[in-house]
Amino acid sequence: MAYKKITKIVVPILIVLFLLALFLFWPINTNGKLIEPDTKLAAGKAAFLAEKDSSKTSSKKPNIIILLADDLGKYDISLYGGKSTPTPQIDSLATSGVTFSDGYVSSSICSPSRAGLITGRYQERFGHEYQPGDRYPKNNLEYYAFKYLMNTNSWRLNPKIEYPNEASIATQGLPKSEITFADLAKKQGYSTGIIGKWHLGHNKGFFPLDRGFDYHYGFYQAFSLFAPEDDNPDIINHHHKDFTDKMIWGKGRVGIGQIRRDTTIIQEKAYLTEKFAEEAEAFIDKNKTKPFLLYVPFNAPHTPFQVRKKYYDRFPNVKDENKRVYFAMISALDDAIGRIREKVKKEGLEENTLIIFASDNGGADYTFATTNAPLKGGKFSHFEGGINVPFALSWKGKIKPHTVYKTPVSSLDIFSTIAAAIHSGLPKDRVYDGVDLVSYVNENKEAHKNLYWRSGDAKAIRSGNYKLIISGKTHETWLYDLAKDKSETTDLASKNPEKVKELQTALQTWEKGLIKPLWPNLTYYEFDFGRQKYFVDL
Repeated sequence: MAYKKITKIVVPILIVLFLLALFLFWPINTNGKLIEPDTKLAAGKAAFLAEKDSSKTSSKKPNIIILLADDLGKYDISLYGGKSTPTPQIDSLATSGVTFSDGYVSSSICSPSRAGLITGRYQERFGHEYQPGDRYPKNNLEYYAFKYLMNTNSWRLNPKIEYPNEASIATQGLPKSEITFADLAKKQGYSTGIIGKWHLGHNKGFFPLDRGFDYHYGFYQAFSLFAPEDDNPDIINHHHKDFTDKMIWGKGRVGIGQIRRDTTIIQEKAYLTEKFAEEAEAFIDKNKTKPFLLYVPFNAPHTPFQVRKKYYDRFPNVKDENKRVYFAMISALDDAIGRIREKVKKEGLEENTLIIFASDNGGADYTFATTNAPLKGGKFSHFEGGINVPFALSWKGKIKPHTVYKTPVSSLDIFSTIAAAIHSGLPKDRVYDGVDLVSYVNENKEAHKNLYWRSGDAKAIRSGNYKLIISGKTHETWLYDLAKDKSETTDLASKNPEKVKELQTALQTWEKGLIKPLWPNLTYYEFDFGRQKYFVDL
């Protein structure tokens, strides 16, 4: 009798546990659909790149250098009056040419921002709206553990969907039908190189060497360790409590975070910010007798927070260890930029070299090392702190020193500026969204009437001095007059419904030229500004 009673109790429990285990470990539905390039645009790209250089110019072809910081806030540097970190090299670059008072990026997060920058087109036009996914939940256990058990801070998990499988993930990246500024330059007879962070795809067809670059040194991932995490007394390592930081330290030099020269994995020991400068110097030295395009997307000051002691020692009065390491990383970045500029001068190339400097998005305020103040918000957001970035351009003899350009420009302009400088035409089968900054600055013309942003149902538009922001999830709207309220503190939406409607209509018109995202996003981010909540898909 006792055995039967135990059986009646135990068997149902075992069945429930079995069913629970079955549910938890049951694979989440996956979508094996491969992302195919737009056939018409792919054909147009092939035809365009096959054309011979038809530029009718006898002038010497200028060299192009693009220097991109990673998560660098506008007020993290002294160029815009920031007090935390003197950046004499960045400041010098800007004062030798033009400082853009209102430089914007087309996205407030790494990969989409870089996709827009390298193509000169709003990335939403070709579906690169979200971060590519390295990995999605494989079963219910992973999904619900992430959603309910992990402290994910302000990151939130979107409702469960069919996630791309491994084959589908491998087709995520800058669409193969898109033309990069390296493609343009190579077509015009340039040597092309990228030194640093790629983050536009990490499978065959998406590698830098597949996208117009002759040479690559760096990594494919969104991040990498600046130096191996070992007992090196010369490297200061600072960890964060944020859940993403643990993943970054664990995967920093694994898989697509490994350092590569072209396709060969390198066991690099040097501090990456300095190593990138060294590699840039070597590239310039190798190509100084012929035209070259050099793209240097640094990973500083993106996490993980690591810096050499000599930079750390520059900030003895900063008691907050988190901020001290961050400021030191920016100081190292500034030195590296100075080294590259000095190499250009040493080789007598200054008058024939266009140098562009920008950041891919605003400062990552979730690290608590920066606030982006007086701007509101930070990385991920469409508030000014996420999209209004440091931006400067220098070209001796072409841009008057100490120029300040006060109306908005965009990172999308970098592509068009390069095209004009190297006398490259553009294909007619696609829309380009940038302008030639050299001519617009010299003629003091307004570069853009409107600028737009979209990440899922989170959207924004700047038109003149007015800016409309639409929150994801809630679709709440806020209207600001940036001429009077750069910090976006006073919402004018209720007082000016006509302007809200006008800007909403302009956004809708712009969206007619966009396509759906090519891959889904896993998470969204929640900003809490007290009474104001703002959500954005990542």
